[in-house]
Amino acid sequence: MLYSSISGNIQDLSYRGINKVNFIPTLDINEPSLNSMPIFRILDDNGDIVSNCNSVPVIIPENDELLKMYKSMVLLSIMDKILYESQRQGRISFYMTNEGEEAAQIGSAAGIHFNDQVYGQYREAGVLLFRGFTPEQFMNQCFGNIEDLGKGKQMPVHYGSKDLNFVTLSSPLTTQLPQAVGTAYSFKLLKNNRCTIVYFGEGAASEGDAHAAFNFASTLNCPIIFFCRNNGFAISTPANEQYRGDGIISHGPGYGIATIRVDGNDILAVYNATLKAREYVMTNTRPLILEAMTYRRGHHSTSDDSTAYRSKDEIEQWANKNPITRLKKFLEKKNLWNDQYELEYTKDTKKQIMQMFAIASKKNKPNWKEMFNDVYYEIPDHLLEQMNSLENHISHYPEHYVIE
Repeated sequence: MLYSSISGNIQDLSYRGINKVNFIPTLDINEPSLNSMPIFRILDDNGDIVSNCNSVPVIIPENDELLKMYKSMVLLSIMDKILYESQRQGRISFYMTNEGEEAAQIGSAAGIHFNDQVYGQYREAGVLLFRGFTPEQFMNQCFGNIEDLGKGKQMPVHYGSKDLNFVTLSSPLTTQLPQAVGTAYSFKLLKNNRCTIVYFGEGAASEGDAHAAFNFASTLNCPIIFFCRNNGFAISTPANEQYRGDGIISHGPGYGIATIRVDGNDILAVYNATLKAREYVMTNTRPLILEAMTYRRGHHSTSDDSTAYRSKDEIEQWANKNPITRLKKFLEKKNLWNDQYELEYTKDTKKQIMQMFAIASKKNKPNWKEMFNDVYYEIPDHLLEQMNSLENHISHYPEHYVIE
């Protein structure tokens, strides 16, 4: 407790960390609120703008931007199917699809600035795609070939691009959150009109790194958007077993962080929510948690069979809330899209991606010595010893290695 005195008289009594002191003579247990925070939506399942949006100043992107958003979702979906099937054929070692979460990714990507720093978890391929990462670059990374920006050092789907301000993904869960806070704090000090956006699933919010990140971002007043893709499952754990509170935005008040909850299957709602979130963190130099409520229709990864913990009927029921179909209906009602456009675009896109896939699959792997590079400025003695040992081994058994 803090005592402030003037001329020996106690002038004020307050408790640090409490906004307003209010003493009461009764002893009560404060139960958590049973009310759930509402979800912001613009488009319903039929692609119509909900009636109450007529009085709300929402932003509908220009037609060219709308078409780019839609085509990006379709392209992502087609690329997903091809790469998923390639893993099943043994062509690549691992893959994670984005089915059901395309709107959350691409809608948020459209709502931030290009120079904002992006930290992804592992289901943000749509964000990187919308920022300019080409299908060919996705293929190169999944094959870990000589054109892979990561030089074959990462598992498939661990994308990254310095040029596109997208930090390379890493496998350990939630490590990106405190890293993103550090970047946001540096932006604050530099006053460079940039913020960070960091993506994570509702399961990742159970990790200690998430709570450390929330606390640091709040106490240091960092311009950062915590974008939670609440897709219903932390791998195989349903959300109702993952936490007891009202989703992830319920963490906000406890850390003094502002919150938004949005329909993650409504790309226009995600877009507007992200615009609003960025405006808030930049204007107030404060963090914000944005929770996109969605559903992961695909398996967690190619190492998972989701029918072991959920029914096929449940998955099919969510097909009616497909974010791609919802935006397609909206575009059709604006006479921007039709079945003929869909047929032509889908056919051309599949053809182009299959051509890129064939080319990427035939490219050589990086030189084996690359595994020793880009860790230390100068390779230490113990790694030099290992490299020389491996080189000697390969020279004795060249028939077992591709060394061109």
